[in-house]
Amino acid sequence: MQVTETLNEGLKRGYKIVVPAADLDAKVNEKLVEAQPEVEMKGFRKGKVPMALLKKQFGQRLMGEAMQEAVDGAMNKHFEESGDRPAMQPDVKMTNEDWKEGDDVEIEMSYEALPEIPEVDLKGIKLEKLVVKAGEGEVDEALANLAETAQDFKDRKKGTKSKDGDQVVIDFLGKVDGEAFDGGAAEDYPLVLGSNSFIPGFEEQLVGAKAGEEVEVKVAFPAEYGAENLAGKDAVFECTVKEVKEPVAAEVNDELATKFGAEDLNALKEQIGERLEAEFAGAARAVMKRGLLDELDKLVSFDLPPSLLDAEAGQIAHQLWHEENPDVQGHDHPEIEATDEHKKLAGRRVRLGLLLAELGQKAEIEVTDAEMTQAVMNQARQYPGQERQFFEFVQQNPQMRQQLQAPIFEDKVVDYVIELAEVSEKEVSKDDLQKAVEALEDE
Repeated sequence: MQVTETLNEGLKRGYKIVVPAADLDAKVNEKLVEAQPEVEMKGFRKGKVPMALLKKQFGQRLMGEAMQEAVDGAMNKHFEESGDRPAMQPDVKMTNEDWKEGDDVEIEMSYEALPEIPEVDLKGIKLEKLVVKAGEGEVDEALANLAETAQDFKDRKKGTKSKDGDQVVIDFLGKVDGEAFDGGAAEDYPLVLGSNSFIPGFEEQLVGAKAGEEVEVKVAFPAEYGAENLAGKDAVFECTVKEVKEPVAAEVNDELATKFGAEDLNALKEQIGERLEAEFAGAARAVMKRGLLDELDKLVSFDLPPSLLDAEAGQIAHQLWHEENPDVQGHDHPEIEATDEHKKLAGRRVRLGLLLAELGQKAEIEVTDAEMTQAVMNQARQYPGQERQFFEFVQQNPQMRQQLQAPIFEDKVVDYVIELAEVSEKEVSKDDLQKAVEALEDE
């Protein structure tokens, strides 16, 4: 087998591969010898069919397999010996299109090689870690927000009309065609107006009602309503408004704490403090990660494969276009051209991606099965009731597995680099941390 270099410019490589006819013939014979013991043919005992007859019968079919295996073998041997790693799938094509059995096979292979990644002194990197303590003020603010979500209701002044967000306590009786139906009646039912807990149009007709009033609510059941006997039917609900209550935040006390699973108020405050500090730490890590990537970007410079740059720039341009045009869900839109700004951002992403991949490989960092399973489970929660189908989809889709694996791998490499870097802590306020996070989003 002959391999001749035809192109070597920057990261671009080209080779001519010639697979001799004798090598193909030998590979076909090897396959026939392997299969011979199991072959049965009329007039011959199993395993006793002559090789010449086997070759006549199956040789042409096996030639295609032999060609593919020979070319794959030549490519693998080339990458082993050269040390090249293709940036994307190599372009391989057969050049002697008039090939016939007995001819050599001539192949052209071209690709872009991944660049040599320079060494980086990770211990020389200096990073700043923002630290925010969950003080009494932050905990009290979070408690007040919790109290609002656990709101109570108190009686409005007698004669006050109900408003959206109020709770009305009602007796009601629903009828279709003048007849009451199962499940259409209740007494002392507390209904929060605007909660959309009743069928569309019901709650709006009780806005403006006073305690003691009777209101006739006319609605239509949706066509897709669960009960077939009611789906699409017009209904009338005779409602008696017994109480009108306005929402008030729950009192911050032990009773509120028990609503959120804590033993008492002090225990709830402790839990809130821990949760807040975990949130602050997560935000601070995001800020430090950006700082790390900025430092790495300054430290390294190397040629980038044009194919990777073009693909990344195109993806960035496409994503940003959809963010600016949220009404367009599919891909039926004009072709999107990548700008110089997109290409600049793509250069940074590709360069840092290659660097992090190299650092992770040298440090033998791997994504464990447990980490992958957790990532799949987190993603599957977005598809309630279809978790099993999602798991099967991921198992059968290597590209999806790669999409889930890539951010886990990157975070593990980032953690590895942060451990080696020189990290100083700086205590800041919650507002300062918030500004730092917002600055990330603006870049």
